[in-house]
Amino acid sequence: MAQFFIDFTIVAILVIGITALMGVILNGIGENVFGGRKKRLHTAMSEHIQIGWKTVGGKRASR
Repeated sequence: MAQFFIDFTIVAILVIGITALMGVILNGIGENVFGGRKKRLHTAMSEHIQIGWKTVGGKRASR
């Protein structure tokens, strides 16, 4: 009975892990293939809005 639960746990971890990796990989491929000119639109707008903001918390990053 213990072997069943061990096998079940291993299969569950593999299924969840493979599903998560497929999502990340396919998202990256989709952005590169179908992104067109707007690949960095969201991050560029965030960077533009945050110009001049004070850095808060954490270690000081060298720029």
